[in-house]
Amino acid sequence: MTKLIIQIPCLNEAEVLPETLAKLPRSLPGVDVIEYLIIDDGSSDDTSGIARRWGVHHIVRHRRNRGLAEAFRNGIDKCLAEGADIIVNTDADGQYAGEDIATIVAPVVAGEADIVIGDRSVAENAHFSPFKRLLQRLGSYVVRTLSATDITDAVSGFRAMTRDAVQRINITTEFSYTTDMLIQAGRKRLSIKSVPIRTNSATRPSRLFKSIPRFIMSQGMTITRAYTTFNALRVFTLLGAALTFVGLMPMARFLWFFINGEGAGHIQSLVIGGALLTVGVLVATLGILADLIATNRKLMEASILKLRRIEEKLEAVEAERKQDVSSADHTIPAARKAS
Repeated sequence: MTKLIIQIPCLNEAEVLPETLAKLPRSLPGVDVIEYLIIDDGSSDDTSGIARRWGVHHIVRHRRNRGLAEAFRNGIDKCLAEGADIIVNTDADGQYAGEDIATIVAPVVAGEADIVIGDRSVAENAHFSPFKRLLQRLGSYVVRTLSATDITDAVSGFRAMTRDAVQRINITTEFSYTTDMLIQAGRKRLSIKSVPIRTNSATRPSRLFKSIPRFIMSQGMTITRAYTTFNALRVFTLLGAALTFVGLMPMARFLWFFINGEGAGHIQSLVIGGALLTVGVLVATLGILADLIATNRKLMEASILKLRRIEEKLEAVEAERKQDVSSADHTIPAARKAS
């Protein structure tokens, strides 16, 4: 039996949530059970109450706002605990068409992809301003290059994921999960696919960021951290090599003057070059240490994945045992009555 849970991170979405929930699918080809999950990230309105009255199956509530990345993580954990085989993440503001959930789920059901990203066709999307189109295309190009994937809309939050895929990914950023998740998935060689989707006009300003410069800075830090985590040796070695090369230039300058008998007046070039050369070697050494830490992280993630699967097996055994006990409790009175 294939179970799909659609999760929706929410922050003060009581006004628009009913319309979003009304457009969610009740059945899909290849899916036996569909359930909904709301992550109320510290809303001050009646978001959780609206979700209950609309029959949402699962509600995760934060007493204070913890941010989109934390809401996504907690939603994923709840979906896994509830036995989801496929998880869909969408927004509460109605930006994504609920009917397109069938589109992004289809490749997962068919076994063609571990993760499917809804592509909003940023270059031609009439709901985006020209500057936003340019920014989104540039950001997607950077993430596509760093993650070694063919994703055209890296920051799209509309995505479907298999149970195995989300168990392998550990979101570490505090800002947004979108780019961090893609870089991890690409480096872990998961199968990622983009499918075109429809979008609706924005009903309100974004609550993820207050300004474009702040968004760029936060996303840049997230991308840099995620890439460095999985490519520490390359990043630090290149940085160390660049510093070493720059350091060699003033040292070569000093050597030239020294050979021509004018070295005494250019000792500062030797000092600067030596300092840069030392820093370059230290940075390269840090790369080796960072690579060892990254290797240790891989081992820890493998252990966490095994632990999760052991817990799932134990829970399945316990559920089966309880079912057997319950069946036995009903069988004994029936036997006594027959005797």
